[in-house]
Amino acid sequence: MPEILKNFWVLEGLDGAGTTTQLKNLEKYLDDKGTKVFRTAEPTVYETGRFIRKVLGGEIKVPQSTIAYLFAADRDNHINNPEYGIKTHLEAGEIVISDRYFFSSFAYQSIGFDGETVKMLNSRFPYPEFVLYVDTPVEDCISRIEGRGNEKEIYEKFDYQVKVRDNYESIFSTLPTGCTLIRVDGRLTREEIFKTLVRELGI
Repeated sequence: MPEILKNFWVLEGLDGAGTTTQLKNLEKYLDDKGTKVFRTAEPTVYETGRFIRKVLGGEIKVPQSTIAYLFAADRDNHINNPEYGIKTHLEAGEIVISDRYFFSSFAYQSIGFDGETVKMLNSRFPYPEFVLYVDTPVEDCISRIEGRGNEKEIYEKFDYQVKVRDNYESIFSTLPTGCTLIRVDGRLTREEIFKTLVRELGI
């Protein structure tokens, strides 16, 4: 039976789906209620994560296989570091909310690299209690990305995001008991998405 980390929540979605906005909203909501919460994200802010962000931005070019290994290494530190890892925060009684987790690796790194190897690299990591999936059409996501006016990251292409969305559906069909998927329509307003998440989480 896979390990499930209670009070660990993960936001997932395509690039441009709006997960970061909802992460901040949930953090503020819980904080205002006096609930201890730790907001985090993958890639992380630590050394491996910073290197990955350079890869995603196109500054450093490596094979897709290398990206998969980099994410797994960053994730291992993210979960297990005794000073600032997710498990350490959970043991301190905090709710931990992460913008992306290994579901993103399955969805993204399985394109252009062996999906079974990606699963193997991530097989030792625990599942979150909740997966909050902001389900936004690819067309909407690409439109939002282009509207930012920034340089696109390497995965922010229409055809790639279509494959990512298909991979997410495959991943979510195999979640173990104890890991609950909360799917919310990403075409709703930010406020409506947030209210839906709060209602479904029962917070």
